Amino acid sequence: MESPKHESLVKHLLSLAEIEVNGRNPWDIQVHDNRFYKRAVTEVELGLGESYMDKWWDVNKLDDMIFRVIRADLQNKVKHNLKVALQLAGFWLINMQARRRAFIIGERHYDLGNELFQNMLDKRMNYSCAYWKNAGSLDEAQENKLELICKKLCLRSGMRILDIGCGWGAFGKFAAEKYGVQVVGITVSKEQVALGRDLCKGLPVEFKLQDYRDVNEKFDRIVSVGMIEHVGHKNYREYFKIACRNLKDEGLFLLHTIGEVQSVNKTDAWTHKYIFPNGMLPSIAQLAKSVEGLFVIEDLHNFGNDYDKTLMAWYNNFELNWDKLKNKYGDRFLRMWRYFLLSSAGAFRARNKNQLWQIVLSKNGVLGGYNSVR
Repeated sequence: MESPKHESLVKHLLSLAEIEVNGRNPWDIQVHDNRFYKRAVTEVELGLGESYMDKWWDVNKLDDMIFRVIRADLQNKVKHNLKVALQLAGFWLINMQARRRAFIIGERHYDLGNELFQNMLDKRMNYSCAYWKNAGSLDEAQENKLELICKKLCLRSGMRILDIGCGWGAFGKFAAEKYGVQVVGITVSKEQVALGRDLCKGLPVEFKLQDYRDVNEKFDRIVSVGMIEHVGHKNYREYFKIACRNLKDEGLFLLHTIGEVQSVNKTDAWTHKYIFPNGMLPSIAQLAKSVEGLFVIEDLHNFGNDYDKTLMAWYNNFELNWDKLKNKYGDRFLRMWRYFLLSSAGAFRARNKNQLWQIVLSKNGVLGGYNSVR
């Protein structure tokens, strides 16, 4: 029998976020299995996500519900139990993102199948936050982001660019077509390399299945979009040392990353288990400390609110195209992926946790000053 204390606590906590159990608002949760209460209290993020996957509860507007939970800081009002703490202990005790573990994220996330991402993302297959200024669609917003990056990097024809975590080559294809540059993209995903080479056929865009620690050649510019989230706090300094080593003295490095408002050395247990194994979001403090003595921070641009719109666009595409995917992925994956996209959208909407930064770095400072682009 489930303890009434767990039910009482969950209902009290949810009330702080103006969420009612079995209420009428679209963000009110509907509980189908009373075991949910103990699981939510004792396993926190892991219990909340897994119990949703197990159909123990539902909600009409999951994104609005998570927005309210995070805005009210409920996740920090419940302590993790020993089981969850032990699951996350590796983030403190060992280097979860060491070289020997570098390809885990590629195998377990980015190699889920190109058809999944083709049916969810924009036509250029950008798997990162779009820039919605003056954009009316996801395709336009993602092209805006690519153009923004190119302008911030001051690209010129003939330059050679390193793209760390290149995905399916969205940036490389755009930059090669529009700016006449050569791009070397590295990724740990076999699926991304296979499709990326096909999408960029005939262009000076090279794909390498390679860990960032194995790059050793000079480039005019470096770009890294949504990759440092897989690097880990034990490796931030080495990551920037490698970027510095591979960047020409007058070069620029643009880092595009999700970030946390507070420094952490772990991720939440549900995301680690189901979505981004060994992932970790950096803070500005961690990044600033890691670039000290290596780079000058020329520009910092926060447009984290745009990730809410991006994630909702991905979610709408995913739901619209689910019939094409369901035979391969199944109902439990549907609920897992829905929870991933909508809870992420709610987290960015809350604005007090997840952010999105573009940071422009130079090795020696730009003489005469760097002109920020927005």
